[in-house]
Amino acid sequence: MTPVRSLARVMLSGIFVVSGARNFQHPGRLVPAAKPVTDRVTPLLQQVSPRIPTDTETLIRANAATQLVGGLMLATGKFTRPTALLLAGTLIPTTAAGHPFWNSTDPAERMQNQVHFLKNLGLFGGLLLAAADTEGKPGLRWRAGHRFGHSRRSVARAVRTARREARIAVRSAATARRLPG
Repeated sequence: MTPVRSLARVMLSGIFVVSGARNFQHPGRLVPAAKPVTDRVTPLLQQVSPRIPTDTETLIRANAATQLVGGLMLATGKFTRPTALLLAGTLIPTTAAGHPFWNSTDPAERMQNQVHFLKNLGLFGGLLLAAADTEGKPGLRWRAGHRFGHSRRSVARAVRTARREARIAVRSAATARRLPG
């Protein structure tokens, strides 16, 4: 199954590598579409830290760099689960800014934006699957439950051993008292 996973990750990451590189080099063409979204995000960023740059072009570049690096990491299999979640997070502002089909009055433009919106929704789903994929290894939930069960069994075993040792000690003491000395 590993070759299938590897191929799927490479295929899924391609759009992020290509569009991330393109948008990082030429963010200006996206500014008009991204401005309404960045204007809503700017107050939140300022609350987090006033030093975070909030101009639209810088935010586009940051998102593009994240997509480029994240796409390369996903393609090479490095930190695939957190990377997939990170890439899924970058799709939210990208989709909201780039494909707001609900604002389109032209039917052709509306249809095109809706197709791209649904494509990004599919990419989002693929990234969620990649984030959940443990590559056949036990997941964190299973490992935690298994560890808890193992610990509980170890404690129960220790209690049984202690009780057995205590019974033996009591019998030995009783036997020692009965023996003529």
